[in-house]
Amino acid sequence: MQIKTGQRWDIFCRIVDNFGDIGVCWRLSQQLAYEHHFQIRLFIDDLTVSSKIIRSLNCNLQSQIINQIEICRWPLASDNIKPAEVVLETFSCALPFEYIAAMQNNTMWLNLEYLSAESWVADFHARSSNNTKPSRHFYFPGFTEATGGLIRESSIFQQNQKFAHDLQLQSEFFNHLNLTQETTLKVSLFCYPHAPIHELLNALAASNQSMNCYVPASSILPKVLDFFGVDDNKKIRSEIASNSSVRKLSYKNLNLVILPFLSQTDYDRLLAICDINFVRGEDSWVRAIWAAKPFIWLPYLQTEDTHIKKLNAFLNRFYANGNATTKTVVDEVHFAWAKGNFTTRNWQNYLEHLPAIRQITLEAANQLATQTDLAAKLVIFLQKL
Repeated sequence: MQIKTGQRWDIFCRIVDNFGDIGVCWRLSQQLAYEHHFQIRLFIDDLTVSSKIIRSLNCNLQSQIINQIEICRWPLASDNIKPAEVVLETFSCALPFEYIAAMQNNTMWLNLEYLSAESWVADFHARSSNNTKPSRHFYFPGFTEATGGLIRESSIFQQNQKFAHDLQLQSEFFNHLNLTQETTLKVSLFCYPHAPIHELLNALAASNQSMNCYVPASSILPKVLDFFGVDDNKKIRSEIASNSSVRKLSYKNLNLVILPFLSQTDYDRLLAICDINFVRGEDSWVRAIWAAKPFIWLPYLQTEDTHIKKLNAFLNRFYANGNATTKTVVDEVHFAWAKGNFTTRNWQNYLEHLPAIRQITLEAANQLATQTDLAAKLVIFLQKL
């Protein structure tokens, strides 16, 4: 199949874990439309959740066009939808039976898998299943050229670097949020509710320097507010959601700022500004890499400690060029965070080695930014089939 400008792609997204799935699908859809000029139709099964990411989304419509993307409600409103030339099934979300039945033998059908740094990914990347018609190919994102690559818009790395060093842009960003630029150490916090949040906040508060922690509105707010002993935190969460306002809380050396739910663009900017970023899952994890700032990643919780294996594989790959002492500190803080036994000592050790961690992170992110990005590799892969 020849990949041409204007070619039609259908992307299917099932919301499993709040914003991660739609975050990835929305970024990829826009990049394929803007940079590769394809006609993208995005099918989503939960418009309400998606509207937090796609701000102008009307949840009452069956179909609408936003940012050049046609967004359709799933389940399909009609059985008579003609499949596109390229079909992207994200994260094994299972295409509708009637849609599969309407696909032609020359339809290019890919399943976009979850991101992992494990060594087996390269072996399974691009394999096909011959028990379906048309054949389905399994596409694995990853951290080497032998995999499907990482989502990276053409200018995001350079934009983040500019934002990280431009105090005027940073000041304008904080003014946009009704905040002022601070000179203290800046930390962003986005994680799963099972993380040892109280232990982390205690460690931040006990630090030997003042620091600001920025928490975008998410499912961890009840735990954050409980740490500060805030009464009626349900009411406060509702006010933050409805008024797009910020709330400031302080304890010892910790100044915590609860932010409203941020757009993807604003979240990228927050990551670029902060000195340390706590991120989770897949979407914010990759965005932290492109911010090129020290980050602590919390993988999605899985049975049999599969998430710990994924974490270990990533740490070994991303920090491979760091010295042994720094690598040990990075490993300790990540495993303490992931296993729920985070301590003040973990945090202080991390801060003491922050300059070295900052340099390693920048070098690793720079190296990854030289690789072909996921959208471009998708196009190349289809051309070679």
